[in-house]
Amino acid sequence: MTTMTPAPALNFGEAIQSVFRKYAEFTGRASRSEFWWFTLFSTLVSFGTSSIFAGLSGAWFFAVIVPSLAVGVRRLRDAGLSWAWLFFLLLPIVGLIVLAVLFAQPPQATPRVVTDVPPGRVPPTASA
Repeated sequence: MTTMTPAPALNFGEAIQSVFRKYAEFTGRASRSEFWWFTLFSTLVSFGTSSIFAGLSGAWFFAVIVPSLAVGVRRLRDAGLSWAWLFFLLLPIVGLIVLAVLFAQPPQATPRVVTDVPPGRVPPTASA
């Protein structure tokens, strides 16, 4: 098993740069600071654009949906959880609360091991 080090803490500017640099990268890890700084930035820009023109807010939403999902997946991975927890977004209010708690979890030094072999089964071996 490989050990993974937690993602480093970033300041506001570094977090924004990191998320946009890793625009559609769903592998790796994202620190709590990277996730929450980007969430704050995205929310502030969304409020700012909606106060100017509603169409700008919609354009901003579509511009940041992929990096928001990517940083969310990386943040869950840093907390030792699966990306599948993002399906809680489908629940209107409870889902956001559950995900906020999960995103706030401390980083895990080692990932959880997931196997494709059900318990009680012998994994197939490579035949030579």
